[in-house]
Amino acid sequence: MSDPKHKILYCRCAYAKVVPDEVKNEVLEKLCSSGATFECVADLCEMSARKDPQLQNLIDSEEDVKIIACYHRAVKWLFHSAGHPFPEENNDRIEVLNMREQSAEEIMDELTS
Repeated sequence: MSDPKHKILYCRCAYAKVVPDEVKNEVLEKLCSSGATFECVADLCEMSARKDPQLQNLIDSEEDVKIIACYHRAVKWLFHSAGHPFPEENNDRIEVLNMREQSAEEIMDELTS
């Protein structure tokens, strides 16, 4: 994978255990072998509960952002709950890839498109 023009955030979903282990492990393995730069966090739910300022830094970025986690609506409300809502303007800049419904191959295809 060439260096993408977007930031990638990958959630391990360490505490909620709602993402199938097989999918999240395969996505992580493919990310590591792709050569792409990405940030891996233990759990977005936990970051939201702590109101982690890193979430604000992510959405304030000038770059497009791809968040690999679970449902878009869940991720959006995790950011909102942490006090860092997704921007209403130009919201197509932030894309959520759903490991609960997509395969590792589908997610990797979307990262390169």
